[in-house]
Amino acid sequence: MPTEIQHINSEKPILNFNFCIIIPTYNNAKTLKRVIDGVLKFGVGFHIIVVNDGSTDETAFLLEEYKENLTIITNPVNRGKGISLRKAFAKAWEMGFKNALTIDSDGQHYPEDIPLFIEAALKFPGALVMGSRNMKQAGVPGKSSFGNKFSNFWFKVETGITLPDTQTGFRLYPLEPISKIKLFSTKFETEIEVIVKLAWRKVEIVPIEINVLYDATERVSHFRPFRDFTRISILNTYLVTLTLFYYFPIRLLDIIKQEAIKAEESNLKKAISIGFGIFMGLFPIWGFQLLVGITLAVLFKLNKVLFITAANISVPPAIPFIIYFSYLIGAPFFQNNIQITSLENLTLAAIHLNIVQYAVGAVILAVVAGIIAFLTTLIVLSVVRKGN
Repeated sequence: MPTEIQHINSEKPILNFNFCIIIPTYNNAKTLKRVIDGVLKFGVGFHIIVVNDGSTDETAFLLEEYKENLTIITNPVNRGKGISLRKAFAKAWEMGFKNALTIDSDGQHYPEDIPLFIEAALKFPGALVMGSRNMKQAGVPGKSSFGNKFSNFWFKVETGITLPDTQTGFRLYPLEPISKIKLFSTKFETEIEVIVKLAWRKVEIVPIEINVLYDATERVSHFRPFRDFTRISILNTYLVTLTLFYYFPIRLLDIIKQEAIKAEESNLKKAISIGFGIFMGLFPIWGFQLLVGITLAVLFKLNKVLFITAANISVPPAIPFIIYFSYLIGAPFFQNNIQITSLENLTLAAIHLNIVQYAVGAVILAVVAGIIAFLTTLIVLSVVRKGN
């Protein structure tokens, strides 16, 4: 659920908050003046950066009226919202701003909601604050509602975070983490790429409820369903791939690290959990190792995360080596068997003929490796976590 944030009653917190307002615009002259006037009227002293993304309407002439009060960035030709945002972020960071609030120029957002973002940013320092629109209200285009659900789904897949509105353009960004990430997209999909990569950097994301206006007589949308959904799908393919090979492993390692340093568990219990995990990962009951091991880990109240991590010593690429070394260890007890002297000799026929030799060797390997893992872990943790 969106965070409940109340309006600020005083302008003092706003004036003391280091931020600027970014307004990207392309052929929205009908509504741009109202948006700028609303921001200037409501926020005395706000610094505004407007990016004119190659507009061919009256935008350039309109901005001349405000040139004393704005920083204006002009793209000679239309390059896309993503490029405009990236230029504005870089400019704001260069000017010394720590945060940037983006508001669309099509008139759907209310400048009166700006205090909600400041309140949330003050309450959650360094957070990304996302305006959450009511997508069920009258006047919301069907393509916007569908696109938002589509985006919300993939955002959760890529980050594990549930948000009510991932396509809103009304946001307050922390600029320091943005200055450290590489953005590749250029159009509307940039707003998805940036929040996914901020989430990967563990930037807290705070959704807040905002008002929204959809006026079909004034609003000009440049979203092209087929073309832009295709671009978004390509971006999500790229992000999901990164998620599988980068974010999930990093997240898993972080979870393992947290479990390893968990203060309420003793070093002995952690060491037993890892040693037992190694033992079960090598014990010759293939297909039942985790089932039996997790049951016993729960029964004896071991650290299940550390146990499962250690038990995965028997990942598929390691299995041939585990079987081979199990045969080598069991060989002295079965001199009359056909000896497996190399991995090349490790055939299904050889395994069948030497199954008892393998089983004996695997048990010995599991016990020895488990004890070594237990002692090594206990020594390391005793040095790193003294007094536990």
